[in-house]
This record gives sequence, structure tokens and C-alpha cells, in this order.
Amino acid sequence: MHQGPQAIMLLQSVRPNIVQSIRAYRPEDLQLAAQAAGQHFLYTNLSEAQNKQDVLDIIARDFLFPDHFGKNLDALYDCMTDLVHKSGPQPGFVVVVELLPDGAKFDRETREQLLDAFRDAADFWGERKIAFRVFYSIAVSGKESAGNWDKAEVAQNDAAAAKPVKVPKNAPQPMIMNLPPMSSAFDTAMLLVAA
Repeated sequence: MHQGPQAIMLLQSVRPNIVQSIRAYRPEDLQLAAQAAGQHFLYTNLSEAQNKQDVLDIIARDFLFPDHFGKNLDALYDCMTDLVHKSGPQPGFVVVVELLPDGAKFDRETREQLLDAFRDAADFWGERKIAFRVFYSIAVSGKESAGNWDKAEVAQNDAAAAKPVKVPKNAPQPMIMNLPPMSSAFDTAMLLVAA
């Protein structure tokens, strides 16, 4: 995708204040679209996270949250809303949160609580007529992907007779990106010095 009209059209096809699965969008295209629209682009890859604390630590690092970030969901919301809003006019945000963990230490309920913090931030910015779009993906755990396999291929009676199970062609694959570092709207260290 080229910068310019095509990139801006991508953002116009998505509601301005929403948290949604990344699905057909590529982070690179979303980054170009944010740049073309003059909006902040924030990216984090949570493939190394195992639990809620890991997720919050990585988000804080990648979004350049201030050192005093409390590393809980309330602090996450505050860093994405009030702190930035007080720093002056904002052009809008495109946020990509890739490979949210999916396991016993970061279950569906915990994931929904995290996404709710982003939804609340989207509502906050929506009330101020500023776009805040969040795109996320969920890591596919081995156990979950096994549910998509044809279990009939594995012999139940004799472990030695078990055939290797093939992953279907359409199974999602984790995507690891190495995007260049970028400045963050949430890097408020300089704002705190000025205050």
C-alpha cells in the first residue's frame, strides 16, 4: 500500500473509535495509514508475554509510558487518556496490539478486561471527537490449534501408531514484526518536566 489517498482510505473504512480484531489488516498498512492521516501509530507485540503483568510491562515499554506508570488496568487507561489529553490537541491514534497471550495465566476474562481498558479509552477519545482505533490479534496456543486438527488422524489405541497431525493450510500463523521504533503520544516525560 502506498502512502496517500489509499492509506487514508483504509482508515476511512474503519469506525474512528473502535477496538477490533486486526483480521485482514496488516500492521505495516495501518502504520502507513496513520502516517498519511497525521495520526499517532502505536505498536506492541506481546508474543513474549505469559501473564497480565508481562502484558502491562511490554505495553508500558513499547508505548513509552512514564516511569511512574502503575502497571495496572486503571493506570493503562489513565496513560492513554487524561495524561495525553492534558498535553494538548491530539491528531488521532492507530494502536496495534499483536499476539495477546491465550492461556491459563492470561485467560479470556483477563484478555477482555484489557480490551475493555482500550474500549474505554476509545470512548474517552470519541467524546472528544478524536479517532482512537485499536487493532488486536490473539496468539494461537498449541492446545487451541489442536482443536482445529482432524483428531481422527491420531490412533487412539496405540500411541506408537499415531500419525503426525498436520496443521490445516488456513490455520493462522503468528506474525513477528520488527517495526522501527517510533515516538509515542504517551511519552509524557517531557510534559512532566515542563509542568
